[in-house]
Amino acid sequence: MSSPRFILALLAACVALTPAGAVRPREQDTAFKQAQRGRIMPLRQIEQRVREHPSMRGATYLGPEFNEAAARYRMKFMRGDRVVWIEVDARNGRVLETSDD
Repeated sequence: MSSPRFILALLAACVALTPAGAVRPREQDTAFKQAQRGRIMPLRQIEQRVREHPSMRGATYLGPEFNEAAARYRMKFMRGDRVVWIEVDARNGRVLETSDD
């Protein structure tokens, strides 16, 4: 049987063998840093703009995804039983595309 010490030692070895470069920053951390540097608009401003758009009235906001390479947010909403994706330019908050799934 495995003892708790053995399991802890095994976990510590796995962590020690993981290359430092393998840890990727979380999307929201990357987006926050980009906003601090003035490269993109703060997420809260973009969310407010999109939620106030007439086509989004009555939709429930579920959250964003950030694509650093494209400087875009992909925002997910529910309208009734349908998922609505909104692509937004993170630099200026302009809605680029809307798609219903």
